[in-house]
Amino acid sequence: MAEHQIGDYVKGKKFGSFEHDFEGEIEKVYENAVLIHILSFDNEDRILVGELNNRAIVRKGDATPAKVKAE
Repeated sequence: MAEHQIGDYVKGKKFGSFEHDFEGEIEKVYENAVLIHILSFDNEDRILVGELNNRAIVRKGDATPAKVKAE
């Protein structure tokens, strides 16, 4: 697996109170995890994402590369 880098666009696996997977950009890389700035998420997770200030710490193994959506 390629090493995660700041700026990579990844898909985060649902965990905790999340009902669905989400996508975003890596802001910080830790030893075994990454901090993801959540940019795309399901509307059912809207309140939770807001409470987390659009950020989540995810295990590196649960952050997989995602294609950037055309805007």
